[in-house]
Parts: sequence; C-alpha cells; structure tokens
Amino acid sequence: MPLTIGYWDIRGLAEPIRMLLQYTGTDYEDKRYKVGPSPDFNKDCWLKEKFTLGLGEFANLPYLIDGDVKMVETNAILRYIARKSDLCGKTDVEKAECNMMEMIVYQDLRNGFVRLCYNPNFADLKDGYVKELKETKLPRFSRHLGSKTWLCGENLTYPDFHFFEMLDQHLVFEPSCLDGLDNLKAYHQRFLELPAIKAYRASGRFIARPINNPTAQFK
Repeated sequence: MPLTIGYWDIRGLAEPIRMLLQYTGTDYEDKRYKVGPSPDFNKDCWLKEKFTLGLGEFANLPYLIDGDVKMVETNAILRYIARKSDLCGKTDVEKAECNMMEMIVYQDLRNGFVRLCYNPNFADLKDGYVKELKETKLPRFSRHLGSKTWLCGENLTYPDFHFFEMLDQHLVFEPSCLDGLDNLKAYHQRFLELPAIKAYRASGRFIARPINNPTAQFK
C-alpha cells in the first residue's frame, strides 16, 4: 500500500520530500490541498480534514501517513524516509553532518526566503535580501561544500534534497544568485542529472510553479 504525503498544491516544504520519495523509488500518493483565490484564500479543504487523519494534536502540513506511522514536520519526514534507504550518512561524521545541515539549510536558507516571499513589503525588501544572499549566505554554503560531491560528504544524503530545492527556488527568484560560485552551480547540475530526479522533473508529477501559496508576493 502506498504511503501518503499531504501538502498544499505548491512546491513549498513538500518538494524535497517528493524528490526523496522519487529517488528511493517509494510508492506514494501525493495528496494536495488548494488554497482558494483572493480575497478569502479559503483553506477549508485542509481544515476540514486536519484532525480527522489521526495526526494528533500537532496535525499540520506536510504530513506523512505510512500504515501505522503518522507524522508531521518536513525534516522529521525526510529523516524517516531516508532511514529506510540508508541516506542518513555512512559514517559517524556524515551522520552528525546530516543532523547539522538539515537544520542549517532550513534556518539559513528556507526561513528567511519564506519570510521575504510572504512579506507585504516584498518589493522594498528584495534588493537587500539578494545582496545578503550573494555576499554572505550562499558563499558560506559554497565554502562548506568545498570540493565535496554532496553537502555532507561523498555520499548523497537527505539534506541534499532540501538544499538542492532551496538552490533551485532561489535560481527561479534570482537567476544570477550562483554567479561566481562554481561549486554550487556544479552541485545543482549534478543533482539535476540524477536519473530519478531527471525523470521526475520531466514527468507530470513535478510542478515548477507555484513555489508558494496565493498569499505570497513571490509565487
């Protein structure tokens, strides 16, 4: 029986999970909820189901249901899937690096970007964000990656799926963001060329846009 991933009908937080499921060859149902149009942005399609799925007091999106396993939170879901396919690092050093980088990608790249995208003052804040992105944030990741093949070493691990997604979203947002960061450009291309990822992005399951919900300034 396929597991179920539930999330909004956007890339958002679920895209790294979808890519990891595709990469591991996991059979899954991609349950998508659609936010209604302006001005109400109705979310009843999710709110009516939220506490009927057995997800408990912390029911949220994204969620995963895999038989008796019912859970929420992006990083926890990624880790759960990765453990089944030995994508949590081969050595103690890689495993520790995975635990560290899953949070750094989330906190240093995703959180700030999401705050910008949903901020009513997006137009005024964009230039400052791009400046910090190019001068500080992405160069730090470039130095961390160095000559490694993947984010945590020579083995592909689950933080790579979130890191790639954030690089990809930022390239949609600002196509020049990786200029001068040749190792990040090569990393992004290397991930794109993974056969399972290449096939997924050429399929009907992949949605390039929207990245964010209708309430965002950048979608």
